[in-house]
Amino acid sequence: MMRILLICLLSMLSFGAWAETVEGPKVVGDTFEYSTGGKTYQGYLARNVNDDEPRPAVLLVHEWWGLNDYAKSRADQLAALGFVALAVDMYGQGKTAAHPQDAKAFSQRVMSDWPTARASLEAAMAKLRKQPYVSDGGMAAIGYCFGGGVVMNMALAGMPIEAAISFHGSPTQAVSEPQPFDGIVQIHNGADDGLVETQALESMAQTLSEQGAEVRVVQYPGAKHGFSNPASDAKAKEFELPLAYDAAADAASWQAALVALDRALNKD
Repeated sequence: MMRILLICLLSMLSFGAWAETVEGPKVVGDTFEYSTGGKTYQGYLARNVNDDEPRPAVLLVHEWWGLNDYAKSRADQLAALGFVALAVDMYGQGKTAAHPQDAKAFSQRVMSDWPTARASLEAAMAKLRKQPYVSDGGMAAIGYCFGGGVVMNMALAGMPIEAAISFHGSPTQAVSEPQPFDGIVQIHNGADDGLVETQALESMAQTLSEQGAEVRVVQYPGAKHGFSNPASDAKAKEFELPLAYDAAADAASWQAALVALDRALNKD
């Protein structure tokens, strides 16, 4: 009996010593500046600084509100899970919108000039690839609302990403000449989303499929626009917008996205 107790005690001490030496993720986020066409963009880069190995990169494209705390928090989540996450700045100079009218104007300006939008994304990707903490196994892109529309168009343009994942994204086609794309496309949408036209969404999915993409569209019953953002309810009340957070749709879509990212970027 004494021998068993001694073995248990030594095992506990050994485990305690091991546990003290293991560090969990330490996510650090910093401004990531890049430029193109005489314009400067201020993205937000999040990564686990306790990880010495190069990791795959994920671009995150914000809602029409701009690169705000919500987009940064999603980048932090991705970094804690082993990705290098860059929340890009689609408006330049880190601009954000406080009112839907400004947000609409900013987002429409971007989507009406796809060549400029693409150039800004390419500048971000080019600088990101040069970082020693980024692996060379490819990149992926995820986006929310306006950002979801951006990543769908990235795939439609045949940009060099392995996956494009949209959360309640606007299916506006900004690319005039679709190009081949053989990556993963996930489109997560609320079945009760009054801001996304079903016909436009189906058309976008069909066009992407015709270009070679592996397309999956998921409609979440009862979910409305903005279902992934806990701040949606407050925005809906403040501006009388048809938005609503849906915890079940948020959790399910996030889990599906992580599985897709793992499949697309961790191929070894």
